[in-house]
Amino acid sequence: MNESQILGAAEALYGAWQTRSVIEPLTEQYPQMSIEDAYGIQQAFIAQRLQKGERVIGKKIGVTSKAVMDMLKVYQPDFGYLLDGMRVSSSSRVSMDGLIQPKAEGELAFVLKKDLLGPGVTNADVLAATEGVMACFEIVDSRIRDWRIRIQDTVADNASCGLFVLGDRLVAPSEVDFCLCGMVLEKNGEVLVTGAGAAALGSPVNAVAWLANTLGHFGIPLKAGEVILSGALGAMVPVARGDSLRLAIGGVGQCTVLFN
Repeated sequence: MNESQILGAAEALYGAWQTRSVIEPLTEQYPQMSIEDAYGIQQAFIAQRLQKGERVIGKKIGVTSKAVMDMLKVYQPDFGYLLDGMRVSSSSRVSMDGLIQPKAEGELAFVLKKDLLGPGVTNADVLAATEGVMACFEIVDSRIRDWRIRIQDTVADNASCGLFVLGDRLVAPSEVDFCLCGMVLEKNGEVLVTGAGAAALGSPVNAVAWLANTLGHFGIPLKAGEVILSGALGAMVPVARGDSLRLAIGGVGQCTVLFN
């Protein structure tokens, strides 16, 4: 794709985000789109939001669990940016008017106390740089009609990020069994999804190390104070107005959100 096409695709995504509408898959409009093109579109899309006053407060890893890979038919991780306008506190009410076609997934959020810059970041480095972890909902949302996405579509669309909801407490990483910690996700009082830390690339710590090393090739660090969403521990759950969600992760804590 040329620069004009990349900027045009970013404009289309930004317009869809502003108007809470959808566009046709970018991979249908630009069959030649590479993943590198998609990240260029993502950067231009985020730049437009930053120009309107938002700021980057973290990063997210997407498509880490087999359940999500199978659901979306996307078979490699991706990354996107968390902006301050995406952050929601636990027990909050989220208006469906600000979303398009949302789904929720449960995961661990890492809060960093030190910078991480790859390549060469190890799991030990990740743990040493982590102030604590929290239970978290990521409310994924797509500007692509009917979630008809390929990996390039979701990358361009900031890894399909909508909002994120942080849990009720911050726990030191030394207190968490990252591979075996169990997750239970309830919707309207019914258990819909169970999972464990190992669902996220074998461990959420692996996922954060992957992100640090992947971004390191572009000279982009994970920064102290940032929130890093490490990827889903189970399948995504569609949500609608009136739904109430509760997430519990063993040894970490809980997170709740209501959609109205």
